[in-house]
Amino acid sequence: MKFLLDVCASSRSLQRLLIDLQHDVRLAADFDPRADDENLLDLALRESRIVVTEDKDFGELVFVQRRPHRAIVRFVEMRVDEQVAAMRELLERYQTELESGALIVVSRGRIRIRA
Repeated sequence: MKFLLDVCASSRSLQRLLIDLQHDVRLAADFDPRADDENLLDLALRESRIVVTEDKDFGELVFVQRRPHRAIVRFVEMRVDEQVAAMRELLERYQTELESGALIVVSRGRIRIRA
C-alpha cells in the first residue's frame, strides 16, 4: 500500500514500520511543509495514497465537502508507540477498509470505521 504521512503524524517510528513492511511512504513535509489539507488530499488521490494524520479537518473535507479521496487514518490523542501498534493492527485486520477508501479514526482502545 501507499501512504502519505501528514506533518502531524510523521514520526520516524511510524515511517519505519510502514517501510519495514514494504509499503511505499511519502511524507507531507517532503511534498510541501506548508501545503494545506486540500492539496494533501489531492496529492494522496493522484498517487493512490492513504493519508495518515491527527487532523480532523480531513474528515470534514471528505464527508461535508464530499471531496474524492483514498482512505484516511486519523489518530486521536495517541502517543507515537500507540500509533505504531494501532497501525500494525490496521494493516493486519482492516486491509479491505484501507483499500476501499474508508475514514478510520483510531483512539486508545477504539477503532471507528466510516465508509
